[in-house]
Amino acid sequence: MCAITRRGFMKGAALAPLALGPLSLHSQAVPAEHFDIVVAGAGHNSLITAAYLAKAGYRCLVLEGRPTVGGGVKTAQLTLRGFHDDVCSTAHSGIQANPLLRNDELHLGEYGLEYITPDPIFHVVFGDGTYLTQWRDPDRTAADFGKFSKKDAAAYRRMLAEFDSVKAVFGATSFNPIGFGPSLSELLAKVPRGKLWQRRLAMSAWEIIRDNFEDDHSRAALLFMGHLSSEAPIDPATGRFAYGFAGQQHGGRPLPKGGSGMLTQALARFIEAHNGVILTNKWVRSFIVENGRCAGVECDDGSSYRASKAVLSTIHIKHLVKMAPAQLWGQDFLDGVDTWQGERTMFVSHYATSVAPTYAVQGGSLTPTEAGVIANADRALRFGFDDTAGVVNLDQPPLQVICCSVADPSRTPPGMHTLKIIGFQPYNLKEGPQHWDEIKHQVDQAHLNYLRRFSPNLTNDKILARFLTSPVDIERMNPHFWHGSAHGGRMDAAQSGPMRPMLGWAQHRMPIPGLYQTGATTHPGGSVTGAPGRNAAVVMLKDFGTSIEEVVSRKA
Repeated sequence: MCAITRRGFMKGAALAPLALGPLSLHSQAVPAEHFDIVVAGAGHNSLITAAYLAKAGYRCLVLEGRPTVGGGVKTAQLTLRGFHDDVCSTAHSGIQANPLLRNDELHLGEYGLEYITPDPIFHVVFGDGTYLTQWRDPDRTAADFGKFSKKDAAAYRRMLAEFDSVKAVFGATSFNPIGFGPSLSELLAKVPRGKLWQRRLAMSAWEIIRDNFEDDHSRAALLFMGHLSSEAPIDPATGRFAYGFAGQQHGGRPLPKGGSGMLTQALARFIEAHNGVILTNKWVRSFIVENGRCAGVECDDGSSYRASKAVLSTIHIKHLVKMAPAQLWGQDFLDGVDTWQGERTMFVSHYATSVAPTYAVQGGSLTPTEAGVIANADRALRFGFDDTAGVVNLDQPPLQVICCSVADPSRTPPGMHTLKIIGFQPYNLKEGPQHWDEIKHQVDQAHLNYLRRFSPNLTNDKILARFLTSPVDIERMNPHFWHGSAHGGRMDAAQSGPMRPMLGWAQHRMPIPGLYQTGATTHPGGSVTGAPGRNAAVVMLKDFGTSIEEVVSRKA
């Protein structure tokens, strides 16, 4: 399992993550009660769906297999007491455009959710020691591109303007279920230069970056943001990832105060305040199907719960099909599951430290909340090849470095810091995935040593504890991260839009009547957008004879 080492403690000693907040444990017995909706899994998307349904007046029961709700949006004390680490997700950029937050539909601020938006947004360090910083001020960011190329500074300004002209179109399709309105291609056909955007979306991120930026530093910085999608920038139909920098220029990379899990804690509080029940330590084992309809679930502990209206799942589709007889799914659905592909995966090291990473900049030093280390554009382009070959490449490894306590001191004891280093390494090694258990300490040390070339203040005496998660450990921590896929699986042309999770089943309705699906394996995919959750609510509420607009308009 995940390795933990602490100064003064035995290497590899077991330490269970400590959950945060009063909503961490709900494993008390519940008497036989009436529930309209039973929810299998408590990731942020299923909690969002349940929150809208609860606001609509439906009695919801949420069952979570782990001790804490949240799935990939969770905060726990992984290293030392008092250090609040984001277990998976950290920045909540994508969800800011979701009507859930954009229009404050559920007033989650009243349930403890508050965001901090750091400045600078992101700091990228290159192999030659130079750097490019993205600031909240777009002019200041463009000036950083201009250090390397005046042409690239102009290209970045042009990229911002072009993205701003269509970002509402992208939002309209992301935050709307498939088939509930015009498709992305139909919407783009109606805007100026929309046909060009259709071409761009079919291209690779590298082709767009290469054709618009001339300097290797500019190219490397933009390619790095494509890594955060866990897609190789040379793959077809990754063109949208070329605009990662542009997409976060105005909104930044907001952090929930207190930890990523504050979003899911707020959602859980909302559900309970609206007559819902949440039970943890409840692994859903199978679906109850009666008269051809999903009528409830059975759990590993022998308990069962019935739903009068519907069952909602956020279980990964690879596991979902094992929870009911194969003939109930239909061959088309089973074929889609069989061909589902995992994504490019991550190796994550969590540290408790007494310093934050500091980088040399002109005239002094900079201590950003988030940074990336990428040697050059060529190193970024090797990312996809290494993953396909099953090779752990420790030569100048691309790294994402996150130190939330710089912007949010509430996460640690005074003067201390949480530090998360993310490397991009394959799940399927040539030696087999189990080989990760033999090499993860070596990989962790190599990542840390490379970071120290650019942040030399991270000496051994400043590292108080560490908690390592290889791609295999990520799957062990949460089965929904099938094959280490923190975003549910590839988000390429074969697994996006109406193909997610598969053609004919992209509207959250599953082949078994009464069963609905949300989460990262549904449109528009992974990351903290909340879009699959709200979209599932749109579909379910329509099927129940109302609408999300009518529900949101209610005062209660």
